[in-house]
Amino acid sequence: MSPFEVVAILLAGVAAGTINTVVGSGTLITFPTLLAFGVPPVTANVSNTIGLVPGSVSGVIGYRRELAGQRSRITRLASASLLGAIVGAVLLLVLPDGAFIAIVPALILLGCVLVALQPRISAAVARRHDASGGMPHRGVWWVWPAVAGTGVYGGYFGAAQGVLLMAILGIGIDEDLQRLNAVKNILAAIVNAVAGLIFAFVADVDWRIVLLIGVGSVIGGQLGATVGRRLPSGVLRVVIVLVGLVALSVFLLT
Repeated sequence: MSPFEVVAILLAGVAAGTINTVVGSGTLITFPTLLAFGVPPVTANVSNTIGLVPGSVSGVIGYRRELAGQRSRITRLASASLLGAIVGAVLLLVLPDGAFIAIVPALILLGCVLVALQPRISAAVARRHDASGGMPHRGVWWVWPAVAGTGVYGGYFGAAQGVLLMAILGIGIDEDLQRLNAVKNILAAIVNAVAGLIFAFVADVDWRIVLLIGVGSVIGGQLGATVGRRLPSGVLRVVIVLVGLVALSVFLLT
């Protein structure tokens, strides 16, 4: 690995850690970077997943203030992410290349649309729950299976996992978007950690790449928490949509 490749992968890790903490889709920076340097796709995918785990944890720490009072919600949704990540990681190991990635563009686009329409959809969902005292604290019934489905997706590939999670949480849970972003960081960290643990034992991992992305993503996680917390909910929603569209474009062109 040349000095240029080392610096490029490290910087890609910083960028990915920053974007993952604010929104998600950091994989769409690191994954194409690794492919450009000739890393085999599966090796790039699994090494990237493991490398982003420290960055996810860094983002969680950076958003710890917004996690106050959300323990029961996080515990419930964490189980969905855990199960989904296991299924997704196993699918990556047993399915032919590209079998699941074929639907990634549609999922990214769907996530962007859902985030953009989130205020209207959330209001409609809340009205349906007015008779029973409002929307449940843990969210409407479909949030858990939707988070589990996102865990499957994240365990397999992970690009724009954060966009999808923010769409699901923002529509299904009556809560401030910054607090939901903190929850998103925990759920994404669980998916990356579980999938990464499985890959570490059974997949072809390049540990030099893991180290570089890991160091970069930790720095990026702190940068992302600093930037993301200062964004108003409306601005954060616009950023989510824009990052999702950029991720879609990068994925289609890669």
